[in-house]
Amino acid sequence: MATLVLTAVGTAIGGPIGGAIGAMIGRTVDSELLFRPKGREGPRLTELSVQTSSYGTQIPKLFGTMRVAGSVIWATDLVEHRTRSGGGKGRPSVTSYSYTASFAVALSARAILGVGRIWADGKLLRGAAGDWKSAATFRLHNGGEDQPADPLIASAEGAGLTPAHRGMAYAVFEDLALEDFGNRIPSLTFEVTADAGPVSIGTIAEATSGGVVRDAGAAALLDGFSAYGDTARAVIDTLGQIGGCRFAPVGDGIEMRGPGAGAVLTVEDAGAAGEKRARSIRPIEAVAQAISVAHYDPARDYQTGVQRATRPGAGSRRETIDVPAAIGAGAAKAVATAMLARAEAERVHRRIVGDASAITIGPGDRVAITGENGRWRVASASLERMATTLELVAERAATLPAMASSGRALPAPDAVAGATILDAFELPALDEALLSEPRLTIVAAGTAPGWRRAALSYSFDDGASWTSIGATAAPATLGALIEDLPEGTVTLRDQRGAIIVELAHDGMSLRGADPAALDRGANLALVGDELVQFATAEQLAPRRWRLGDLSRGRRGTIATGHDAGARFVLIEPETAVAITLSASPGQRLRVAADAVADTAEIELALTGASILPPSPVHLRAEAQPDGGALLRWRRRARSGWRWRDGADAPLGEEREQYRVTVMAGALPPRIVETAAPAVAVTAAERAGGPVSISIVQIGTNGASPPATIII
Repeated sequence: MATLVLTAVGTAIGGPIGGAIGAMIGRTVDSELLFRPKGREGPRLTELSVQTSSYGTQIPKLFGTMRVAGSVIWATDLVEHRTRSGGGKGRPSVTSYSYTASFAVALSARAILGVGRIWADGKLLRGAAGDWKSAATFRLHNGGEDQPADPLIASAEGAGLTPAHRGMAYAVFEDLALEDFGNRIPSLTFEVTADAGPVSIGTIAEATSGGVVRDAGAAALLDGFSAYGDTARAVIDTLGQIGGCRFAPVGDGIEMRGPGAGAVLTVEDAGAAGEKRARSIRPIEAVAQAISVAHYDPARDYQTGVQRATRPGAGSRRETIDVPAAIGAGAAKAVATAMLARAEAERVHRRIVGDASAITIGPGDRVAITGENGRWRVASASLERMATTLELVAERAATLPAMASSGRALPAPDAVAGATILDAFELPALDEALLSEPRLTIVAAGTAPGWRRAALSYSFDDGASWTSIGATAAPATLGALIEDLPEGTVTLRDQRGAIIVELAHDGMSLRGADPAALDRGANLALVGDELVQFATAEQLAPRRWRLGDLSRGRRGTIATGHDAGARFVLIEPETAVAITLSASPGQRLRVAADAVADTAEIELALTGASILPPSPVHLRAEAQPDGGALLRWRRRARSGWRWRDGADAPLGEEREQYRVTVMAGALPPRIVETAAPAVAVTAAERAGGPVSISIVQIGTNGASPPATIII
């Protein structure tokens, strides 16, 4: 530094007086060379708005909390994934394609604490709670001096060719699913936290300059700042402009002093040839009439905001200042107001000639002139014939706090996903299809409204191997009973009973349906293993509903009682995934849903409800003259649920066949197979007391659940 060198030279030649003269000359040189406000190119807001991958791109040093795009420093080619579903038994298979990519993004040339929200193409990819909106494997390297190389990059490039990037914070995405982004790598922006709270501009200047610039009262706070530019001087000049700071060479460094910081030195104007110098005032037209400050507004997800300060009077100049910092609207308004006030105050200049005591006063010092009001800032100092000439600029008076609002912001929605809720079950066919293999219905949702979907797979070997079956459908409406539901009848609508259900989160809702909608299948719900329709829905609490006017035992299910805690699932085509399995009733399997934040897994056994006929109904016994009885029943079918013509439902099986088991007292069970919906019970069987009879229909794919009667 010139100040240090010339002080030492002056002291060696002329002693203490020579040292003071050398220091003054050095301060002048330093101020002219280091902080003359000409030709700088500091950071601009537009440079932070677009993600880049260009060679030689600067990596900024981040302070506080900022939203940055970063620079892609490594990437793989897109990886194609194929998923095949369906096929067999004359059905076509469907092949789905998806793509993933792995890449690394440099964030800061300074160590950071962590990353908060992440946006992809302007939409939230990761929320404030750390929940992911799309599947991603994410690793953050904070930029410590001991951080290791990323294992994925090392495996792709070779351990010996992979730098650890110590001192630089960067993020690595591994196999990011691209289907939500048009099968391309999206433009990513990151909310980066480098410091625990707001940072003073003096601290930023000191860190940016490597300690050459020292914080001396530059206390203005910034929520965040991105330090980059052509030179460190450009960054520090920008900081000084934000805080209204002045710079003073001191020793081997430079002090950055905030407004009003530092002692006020008293100096006497000796004048030249005994005459005092008069003030000079620049024309008001030379001062901007309005100054606009563009900044990043944290209240608007760090989008650009503009605050403006204006003054009355003459002039038409307007200036716009880019402040590459995260500050609120009020703080930006205060910066604009202060800059305008300084520009107006600094119209007033003064030149004085001091005595020998003024030799220690240098640029950046604050002075008061003996016998005069006001405070002045020393712009420059010169020594001629043992007289010190000081060029002074008037200090502005304190201004009132500025008030401003960020306005109404429309940020990207940040709904928390919550934990995954997964359910799978086998239903009777809801259409007219006659299935030959079991059809499993899978639904899923989350405990919070932000849950979107999960990847599905199943295993028949207790998790040793898994078969992928694509993704879940839209989140289902599901929950659990909070009160017992008693047995019901399938022949009458239950207008007195009710289902009291608590849904998974308060974003789910239910509604009633008129008779026409019910006839079309609306409001069909699975309660336990029973299909129920409800006509009315009344909300009792944010998550709690009362469902009434019930139709029980739909689609051949049993209208049995259900305890509190039994599952409730609203059956809707758009929320369910149906898969056909090459398996048999009774076979067990596991189903897994791999969501963004967690994995849910359940185990179940196939019941055959989708491929077996329903049990016979309307069992009745007619007494016979010989003491026996004739048992009759009605069959049901897997199709023809709407009963359009009022005739018997279609058979739906290769043939009509029943197996009847008669258990009468001590007699051995009698098994009868018949093609007619009737069987005779002998007088001998009835003579031993009550007779228990079980009837199943033999379908193409197996036997129905039994229907029983005691006569």
